[in-house]
Amino acid sequence: MGFQQGLSGLNATSKNLSVIGNNIANANTYGAKASTVVFSDLYANAISGASTHASGIGVSVSGVNQQFSQGTITTTNSSMDLAINGNGFFQLDAGGATVYSRNGQFQIDNSGAIVNNAGQKLQGYAAAADGTIIPSTVQALQLPSAGVAPLGTANVKVAMNLDSRAKITLPAATPLITFADPKTYNNASSLTVFDAKGQDVALTYYFQKTGTDTWDVYGTVNGRPLLDDVGDGTGNPLPSVSGVTFAANGASLLSPVGPVAINVPAALLSSGGGNSLPITGLKLDLAGSTQFGSGFAISGLTQDGFAPGQVTGVNIDKSGVIRAQYSNGQSKAAGQLVLARFANPQGLQPLGGNVWASGTNSGNPIVGAASQGNFGLLQSGALEESNVDLTSELVSMITAQRSYQANAQTIKTEDQMLQTLVNLR
Repeated sequence: MGFQQGLSGLNATSKNLSVIGNNIANANTYGAKASTVVFSDLYANAISGASTHASGIGVSVSGVNQQFSQGTITTTNSSMDLAINGNGFFQLDAGGATVYSRNGQFQIDNSGAIVNNAGQKLQGYAAAADGTIIPSTVQALQLPSAGVAPLGTANVKVAMNLDSRAKITLPAATPLITFADPKTYNNASSLTVFDAKGQDVALTYYFQKTGTDTWDVYGTVNGRPLLDDVGDGTGNPLPSVSGVTFAANGASLLSPVGPVAINVPAALLSSGGGNSLPITGLKLDLAGSTQFGSGFAISGLTQDGFAPGQVTGVNIDKSGVIRAQYSNGQSKAAGQLVLARFANPQGLQPLGGNVWASGTNSGNPIVGAASQGNFGLLQSGALEESNVDLTSELVSMITAQRSYQANAQTIKTEDQMLQTLVNLR
């Protein structure tokens, strides 16, 4: 009698329906992967060897395979949401155990760790105090909770064009320049620099033509010269940079060669009632400046100091580098998340909660940064949807249902045949 074949078919089809139902249930689960049932036929072993007349004794489920194809990427409104476009898994610390996931729904907990909804911590490379990534030990990522310390200005770079048609404005007698009288200089420009406390200081530069292709540069703070004939900013101004000389064609700067040291004395900074520190070691770099027959124009004006700041936000680039944004406009790398890939992803053990564990069948994880080698790219503000094809699953469910009904019918037919045999007289 063929009851065993029909019963095995019912069991196998029931398992198939369970897998299909699980796929459909997770059609809207971010990072979820569809599974398929693998069937295998059964034959009885004969003492004399294989028989050409064996009819088989049914079917069995030899495995449930996960399909790690790419899911559709959809955008979100959270910068902490991450989607992997390509190969790789997020590596998570689950209370000391390492698990892997494709679900990139992350947030920052009260300790500054990046965690998912289950509290599992995202892992990656740490960053040094200056923001340099340290690609060595993989650990749970920790965002800075403190602000960034101030940095006093050390370098000022000014790239400009001084008008070669300008008249010489050098007075015949002292003072050599009067800042309140624009007739004693040609042009002026201001910028903000910072002392070691991060306190801002308004620094103004005045450009005075003293001869053919030759200029002097004066500096003031609070209307008082950086250099004077007394030494305390109250006497007759002296040039901070003298003899700025251009080539005859105006295309290149002949002097000074390299940056010029310009100090800002503390005495000039105290008039505002504060206790600013002197800005020492400040260097002015005029490289790239020209003297053409066109109006005065600043093409580049930069300085490298900044005020203290607090963390205002976080963004993550396509390689997984996490940058903290500060209220003073600065940004600094706080770490870099890593991805893990496997020789056989289908050998990963599903643990539920959108995570898997590695094992013998999957092979050891290969860890690296996103966008490098065979690892995929990261997209911030996006999530990977489930790769379940709902239409295909519904068709498969109909097919499985028909198979279940057919197997049940074979059992019913066998029962009728057995009843006929029992009723023989």
